[in-house]
Amino acid sequence: MSADYGSRGISRRGILKGATALGAAAMIAPLGATRARAMPKKGGTLRVGMAHGSTTDSLDPGSWENDTMIFQAHTRNNYMTEIAPDGSLIPELAEGWEASADAKTWTFKIRDGVSFHSGHMLVAADVIASLNHHRGEDSTSAAKPIVADIVDMQADGMNVVITLANGNADFPFVLSDYHLPILPAQADGTIDPTTTDGCGPYKIDNLEFGVRADYSRHDGYWKKDRAHFDKIEQIVIYDNAARQNALISGEVDYIDSADLNTVHLLKRAPGINVLSITGTQHYGLPMDTRAAPFSDNNVRQALKYAIDRQQMVDTILNGYGSLGNDHPIGPGQRFFNSDLEQKSYDPDKAKFYLKEAGLDSLAVDIHLADAAFSGATDAGILFSESASAGGINLNVVREPNDGYWSNVWMQKPFAGTYWGGRPTEDWMFATAYAEGVPWNETYWSHTRFNELLVSARSELDEGLRREQYHEMQAIVSNEGGIIIPMFASYVGAYSDALGHDETVASNWRNDGQRLAERWWFA
Repeated sequence: MSADYGSRGISRRGILKGATALGAAAMIAPLGATRARAMPKKGGTLRVGMAHGSTTDSLDPGSWENDTMIFQAHTRNNYMTEIAPDGSLIPELAEGWEASADAKTWTFKIRDGVSFHSGHMLVAADVIASLNHHRGEDSTSAAKPIVADIVDMQADGMNVVITLANGNADFPFVLSDYHLPILPAQADGTIDPTTTDGCGPYKIDNLEFGVRADYSRHDGYWKKDRAHFDKIEQIVIYDNAARQNALISGEVDYIDSADLNTVHLLKRAPGINVLSITGTQHYGLPMDTRAAPFSDNNVRQALKYAIDRQQMVDTILNGYGSLGNDHPIGPGQRFFNSDLEQKSYDPDKAKFYLKEAGLDSLAVDIHLADAAFSGATDAGILFSESASAGGINLNVVREPNDGYWSNVWMQKPFAGTYWGGRPTEDWMFATAYAEGVPWNETYWSHTRFNELLVSARSELDEGLRREQYHEMQAIVSNEGGIIIPMFASYVGAYSDALGHDETVASNWRNDGQRLAERWWFA
């Protein structure tokens, strides 16, 4: 049994039921459904203004970490699976898949007739080589932790059989991760991480990291109802005002991030639509738990109670978001812990925890740039003002936008970060909170948390799994190394000359980073 692109995927709950109730013969493939939408037309050049990007970016998929490269990833490439606009999982290069009863062995049927930009035709070996790029002791890929459980991959004609060390009922979701594009295999069974080849909707004509990229449509693209633009221009515009002015003046057709302080001006501008999508995006302030004073959890707790979260949502997000509780799981996610007490601004508690740390006061630097998230430096100033009532002198060090992700993030002991979130709890925790993973930005380690992470991944009883993820959220909130004061809506804007499906994805900004193939000129 298989499914075609465009059909509706089953939910994560359905994946679990399929793996347990139907056993080895269970084919986990999407069920047919249709969605009414305006008829798109082909043609035109889409010009996109983007808030992020760096001259230190790389074509190596294991290194991608900002929206410019994630947009490029989905514009140039295809993946084994795709997260649809409604959050369900649908096939992409894998037509369908089946799991063993213990969810340890997965068989993926590879789509036939898919052409890379170079003319190479997709085969099972390409899938194996692409996934292997992120595996092994020498791998520096940010996706290494989410593929670490793979112990064997075998090609069987146009099928790929993947064996895991432990059961993972969410594994098909993992293969939609933006670090895992399917690239052509070389003769030695590896991929070239510097290639611009791909089998996605558009091919790269020009690429200047941190500046711009130019694309033209891949005429051999297998999704005949997608990729409507003739060309795409992707332009990095760091400055909020310049980016919004570019949209208003017609220099670009779409901006991925609107300045929340002036978004009301865009709402009043003729021919401009503001797009606000609530998802799993969250803004954070990670602390290096190896370095004093952040190695003391009492100090971390003091800082968590010294921040005014509601003020952050109201001022930095202009209300386009919700309170964070120092863990990365959003209220719309399946195992969100709604019983966990929400932290609120309490300078007396901040003073209490400082005393527990043996301190009467605290002076620390926080390194911020708006590249970390829009309004990050303003957020630091607000934090500094609220923290002073708790006996904390917080000095905001303004860093340059360019190079922030290579020179400040995970380099300075207290900084800023943004995350788009991940579709599943395991995926998010495994990417940034598990011990030793490349993007554990706080260098945090917690024995109980890591035990629960492994256990919950293979637990097929939903009740027990929920209890484990609830405990993990509590541990991260109260003992982790990051302050997450707010979940931010994705707020962008676009010309009313553009058309799109009725449902816009919330798993990433830019319609799940698939704007290039899903949108069109109306």
